[in-house]
Amino acid sequence: MDLLIPFAVAYLVGSIDFGVIIPRMLGVDIYAVGSGNPGASNVYRSLGRGPAALVLLGDGAKGALGAAIGAFWIGSIAETASVEAVAAACAFAAVLGHIVPIWHRFRGGKGVATAIGASIFLAPVFGVVLALAWLIVTLAFKVASIASLGAMLLYVPGLALSGYRGWALGWTAAIAVLVVVRHASNIRSLFAGSERTVTG
Repeated sequence: MDLLIPFAVAYLVGSIDFGVIIPRMLGVDIYAVGSGNPGASNVYRSLGRGPAALVLLGDGAKGALGAAIGAFWIGSIAETASVEAVAAACAFAAVLGHIVPIWHRFRGGKGVATAIGASIFLAPVFGVVLALAWLIVTLAFKVASIASLGAMLLYVPGLALSGYRGWALGWTAAIAVLVVVRHASNIRSLFAGSERTVTG
């Protein structure tokens, strides 16, 4: 029960979808425009740079907060390794919440920003490098899915190099797999040469 509570709280935090909320504040139903995905790329195409930046920051912050909930909830009663495992498990819960958000009829985004935000809490140096690499690749290729899939390929190795082992590393692997599976349609579009760019 001690572990289920922070996991559930992190899931509920992850379910707060800024890709839905910010467009709605601007009078836009993000599900009805562009690709229909409530993610930063679609917000950028539909509403511009400012709203998209807010979505990225919000979705990243909830990933970091989800991991922090696990770490601080269990930190006073567990060994360091267990704290890392619970933090990673709650990071997974936040990403899951983003992808299937209870507050938004289980219609969520792809989880990349939330996963990267979680990595910034789990391993700050690696997380910041990963975030910058994602941004650079996105700007270079104009295709967010390429940067996102690349980031997920680096996710587990980077956290392993940062000291994560055992269950903690297993949960981070689950995050990467979940995000990659969520990109199944993007992978098909990439192979078909029809993947949308961030600008159109």
